[in-house]
Amino acid sequence: MQAAAERTSMFTITESERVYLRDLAKKYRDYAALPVMAEREKRWYAHNSLSAGSPMIVMEVGSFAADFLPALRCESPEAARIERKLIEPILNHELIDDDKVISPWLAIDEADISFKEFDLNISRSRVKDARGLELGYHDESPITDLIRDFHILKPSVFSVNREMAAQRMAFAEDVLGDILPLRRTNRILDWYLGISAKCIRLMGMERYCMALIDTPDAVRDLYRFLRDDARRFIRWLEYEGLLTLNNGNQYAGAGSYGFTDELPKDDVSAGVKLSDLWVNMNSQETISVSPSMYADLIFPTYRELAAECGLVYYGCCEPVHTIWDDCLSKLPNLRKVSISAWCNENFMGERLRGSRIIYSRKPDPTLIGVGAFDEARYREHMAKTLTAAKGGTLEVVFRDVYSISGEKSRPGKAVRILRELIEKHWR
Repeated sequence: MQAAAERTSMFTITESERVYLRDLAKKYRDYAALPVMAEREKRWYAHNSLSAGSPMIVMEVGSFAADFLPALRCESPEAARIERKLIEPILNHELIDDDKVISPWLAIDEADISFKEFDLNISRSRVKDARGLELGYHDESPITDLIRDFHILKPSVFSVNREMAAQRMAFAEDVLGDILPLRRTNRILDWYLGISAKCIRLMGMERYCMALIDTPDAVRDLYRFLRDDARRFIRWLEYEGLLTLNNGNQYAGAGSYGFTDELPKDDVSAGVKLSDLWVNMNSQETISVSPSMYADLIFPTYRELAAECGLVYYGCCEPVHTIWDDCLSKLPNLRKVSISAWCNENFMGERLRGSRIIYSRKPDPTLIGVGAFDEARYREHMAKTLTAAKGGTLEVVFRDVYSISGEKSRPGKAVRILRELIEKHWR
């Protein structure tokens, strides 16, 4: 009875909330019909196929949502979820106007999957910053000695609540299905293949780094275990028909989008497979690891998993230039690589020029998110990127901007300036 009551409370909506969401859905639909959206979609397809064109620009707003989005008006979890899905792209178009596309349909994260990694309960404590945002966290890592404690690792346990998934879709259909078509989506793999992050969750950073030196064979065994556990989960998703394509206006990497005619590679009438998908990989936690150690202990797992994917986006905040020549340049199915603020831009520009790999630049987020906006410094920073990447295929993804100092106009200003610089330095 309690579970039923909780499910009911998740899907409640007042009449005023319903009217509000339907009005938002109509505005969303009107923006989706603008000619600029069709033009951007066409540019994304050309961009991801490595056809020549202007760089694509993405400003992720989630990290500075507290400064950017209004307080949500809907109270129940599902109504608030739909509100966020509508209001964020609307305000993004009105105030930022980057190259994100509003499609004439709304994605519903339908799959309700329970996941207990390694059959372990790993508690996580969080702390709030001065603004009350929970950014920092600490995991109570269960492994203190990798060899001694390896036996506690068990295959992950997972299940799907199809009833909840159906209720979620039915609720959205009832509220706004006559205004916007709804599409089922499953984003559980968006950040799943960051294998090194799983090591840190299990061991903590210090013990992980010491194990790389003291017990390298055990680290190899750990990565193999994580590889096999990931495969087992993905095969289950395939068997249960839970995977959905991400070859259109879907997240496909650390801030990028997946518009492509190259996927799916096979007929998906029998179900979507990993080989039909963009997959996002990174190993941010290993920036202190030497290139030779990365090549020996870490890269083999990423290489084997990447070979099973459709297209790969590699990297996030970690610099990749030190491991490019010997490792990442050989990563199967690689189409985009993250060029973070800590990466050697010129080196990567030379390596990627004329290649079939997209230079996915992550500018220094502090230029937008810390203190007053220094326009001259920002212009210099972005001009350097355009010079370094010229002759290749470039996208600029602004990520991890955690504050805009209450200036809602700042992200849009940064995008407008970048467009000016593209006209000057790229064409």
